Amino acid sequence: MNLFAKRTLLMIFVLFMSCVARAQEGNINMSSYRLGVGDKVAINVFGQSDLSMETRLPDVGKINYPFLGELKLVGLTLSEVENLIYTGLEGDYLVNPSVAVSIIEYRPFFIDGEVKNPGGYPYQPGLSVNKAAALAGGYTERASRSDIQVVRESNGNQKTMEVNVSHLIQPGDIITIPQRFF
Repeated sequence: MNLFAKRTLLMIFVLFMSCVARAQEGNINMSSYRLGVGDKVAINVFGQSDLSMETRLPDVGKINYPFLGELKLVGLTLSEVENLIYTGLEGDYLVNPSVAVSIIEYRPFFIDGEVKNPGGYPYQPGLSVNKAAALAGGYTERASRSDIQVVRESNGNQKTMEVNVSHLIQPGDIITIPQRFF
């Protein structure tokens, strides 16, 4: 292989890795995503249909699970929920339970201010402020694309951030698109 071919392959590899890193940026937050009120989850214990269920997390953040009673799921990651159920079922009920938890539907995000149809919309992974505005019918003529605010709840505390239109949002976020002044 000549020098030109080696450099070309190296450049392709670097570009590929850069694309992979950018694609994973949006998923970093979702891998450590903490469940919240309104999320719909599926709990599957393989081979045990009576222990498998789909449920939307209620306002209290707890579900009633067979054999284990009330489980508080709000604030936990999917792997923490799997571990909680595995630990509860192991020994007394099952020898080696195989537990899988997944999100069926994320809680909605909300957008208000200078968009054509403010309100709540279903969340989709990889959603940016710009895409959220598009779901809300687009920006109004008077919308500012700077000074956008996002209110996000984390560990029971609300945090307000100033973001740009390419900022990735999360389930439950409240986006405010301000009016621009000429």
